[in-house]
Amino acid sequence: MPDNRVIILAGGKGTRLRPYTASFPKPLVPLGDKPILAILLGQFAQQGFGRVTLALGHLADLIKAYVAQDQALARALDIDFVEEREPTGTAGSLAFVPGLEDTFLVANGDVLTDLDYRALIEAHRLSGAALTIATHQKRTRIDFGILEAGADARVTNYIEKPEKEIEVSMGVYVYEPRVLRFVEHGAYLDLPDLVHRLLAAGEQVGVYRNDAFWLDIGRPEDYALAQDMYETDRSRFGDAA
Repeated sequence: MPDNRVIILAGGKGTRLRPYTASFPKPLVPLGDKPILAILLGQFAQQGFGRVTLALGHLADLIKAYVAQDQALARALDIDFVEEREPTGTAGSLAFVPGLEDTFLVANGDVLTDLDYRALIEAHRLSGAALTIATHQKRTRIDFGILEAGADARVTNYIEKPEKEIEVSMGVYVYEPRVLRFVEHGAYLDLPDLVHRLLAAGEQVGVYRNDAFWLDIGRPEDYALAQDMYETDRSRFGDAA
């Protein structure tokens, strides 16, 4: 059973999901009769993780209140909180978390996935990377007609609204504690900038390719799809109800 610490980034304002997030935080946005945060926490408990830290910011008290009233979660997981008064980014918030002395897992608080987190950690350890990013192959459509033309201004090709396969971050990461040397306490730092710092320092950053289901419910179109997927097959996401 994994003994790795889990950090859930749950401090964002969820601006893309307004008006849903105008009065409550994005991790409490419901899927069926449960907030996405409860689904995430349940998955970590089922996969054998023991300690979870919630990194909070926007409307932190509502998240604390939700966790406090869920006795099943309290029995399954050791949950604690860190809170920042001003946003410091998806990587900067890690500087507020004490005791990160071993390999740890970080997840955004707004993803719906059936990812095997234990397999992710094992692949990370075998790779020797400082940071591993779980990735997903996503087909995206460009909603424009794409023109290809030469220096003589003559068109050589016209592609109407092409689709491309791209490799995107799932918002789930595995860190080695040495990465924290690149994160300044209290300074704003998002994950892409941290990746650039690591690469510039010669550190290895890896990807974990997998075929897990994944949706970013911070996107309105993905949130609507997640509602349907969760109601159709709850067991896929660890919910037997």
